[in-house]
Amino acid sequence: MAAPSLLPPSFSAGIFDFDGTLAETWHLWRRVDEIFFSTRGLPFDEDASATLATLGFSAGARWCVERYRLRDEVSDIVDEWNRLGAALYEEEVRLRPGAEAYLRALRARGVPLALATTNDPHVLGAMRHVDVFGLFDEVVCGREVARGKDHPDIYLEASRRLGTAPGACCVFEDILPGTLSAARAGMTTVAVRCEDPRQPARELRRAADLWIDGWEGLAG
Repeated sequence: MAAPSLLPPSFSAGIFDFDGTLAETWHLWRRVDEIFFSTRGLPFDEDASATLATLGFSAGARWCVERYRLRDEVSDIVDEWNRLGAALYEEEVRLRPGAEAYLRALRARGVPLALATTNDPHVLGAMRHVDVFGLFDEVVCGREVARGKDHPDIYLEASRRLGTAPGACCVFEDILPGTLSAARAGMTTVAVRCEDPRQPARELRRAADLWIDGWEGLAG
């Protein structure tokens, strides 16, 4: 597939990940994970932290209970992550430079936009400096679909809500499982470089239709 044009867009609808893609938040979730493991007397698990970013809250909590044989209720873990995440997101999270300008440039051209995130509405709503519910036509969170981003469920749901066929959608992601599953669903994919040192840049460059280093300059 030829590399997509980002502006003017060669796609009919845009589907965006949030964490890492539009906002650099990996260090915040690492802090949440570190607190989660330390309060249970467990060593920090780098691989588990990366897995949780793909699974989302509920599925991730179930995975932790099974992997570490925890006595916690899944709902209690989700509540804990929500509480910790919201406290950090409230003041610390801002969009990456150029991201809002690009989103607004797409909307000005009549391109419908959806956010597809494993994050939780409570955490997203806590942000004082980012209004995702105002920037996007639809917001789809991980708890609203059956499986994590290693499956295309969340992207297909976003496509359905926007009323756009999957093949006419472009997905912007910073993680490899999401990029691969969106591509399997027939969507155009744009991989976005992020600050997370665990990001597999080489694999993402191969998997995606286009790689970008950031958002600055895209709005013209």
